[in-house]
Amino acid sequence: MDTSFIHGVVPPVITPVDANECVEEQGLRRVVEHVIEGGVHGVLALGSNGEFFGLDHEEQQRAVTIIIDQVKGRVPVYMGIGAITTKECVKLARLAENLKAQAITILPPMFLSLNDDELYQHFLKISESTSLPVLLYNNPDRVGNNISANLLERLTDIPNIVGVKDSSGDLTLTAEYIRRTRDKGFKVMAGRDVMILGSLAYGAVGCVASTANIVPALVVEIYEKFKAGDLHGALEAQFKLAPLRMAFNLGSFPVATKDAANLIGLAVGNSIKPNTTCSETHLNKLKYILKDMGVL
Repeated sequence: MDTSFIHGVVPPVITPVDANECVEEQGLRRVVEHVIEGGVHGVLALGSNGEFFGLDHEEQQRAVTIIIDQVKGRVPVYMGIGAITTKECVKLARLAENLKAQAITILPPMFLSLNDDELYQHFLKISESTSLPVLLYNNPDRVGNNISANLLERLTDIPNIVGVKDSSGDLTLTAEYIRRTRDKGFKVMAGRDVMILGSLAYGAVGCVASTANIVPALVVEIYEKFKAGDLHGALEAQFKLAPLRMAFNLGSFPVATKDAANLIGLAVGNSIKPNTTCSETHLNKLKYILKDMGVL
């Protein structure tokens, strides 16, 4: 299976919605163009920042269809899957294949407290339902289930499970993922934007970065300068990015990403309720950070 395309900066693109909280097509096309112009190496549809949880299957299909059409083959398109039941995830995996996404990412189920054997069987069944490359998405803070290093090592024996995005914020875990799989061609992607450079230094192949919705060129700079051996330049770019990522904690997740996009003129609309927007005080803080970065 060719996994050479899995590398670099992949933004989990924002999903603009209209007043009825349905996908707003022109806004979504605008976001896709913005990140591609910034030099990203792929696009993730329906990631956490894409508010997959607020869209039914019809709207999810519409979002992915629009993204694939707008990308026009310029970069790979990944489709995120974040359902609770194995059966529903299988349906979404088959949908991704029918829509001709290049790969899928799969979150562990939310709400349920699962052991490693249950998680293994969950990922196995989904992977067996599709011929697409599968990247796992570890985000224990959001879903309550962690993909341990032991579990990941077992899962790498499934032929089309080819990578993982680690948003745990635990660089020790990221490093263990890489150490244990370094001879298998397995792809580890950073999922915490403040840890991109650290993950790359350990051997990650790139990142899935929410900040790349706002400042794609800056996130790409971290990756490209690291690959070119310019560690000082990569570090400076990482430090420049950090205040924006830290500011994403000013609102309920993932409100601040959309607020920042609106502030820079992308016009992505409101967050899907019950999320709303940052307070006026926090919006002003966000505005100050964007001005200081030179993007506002």
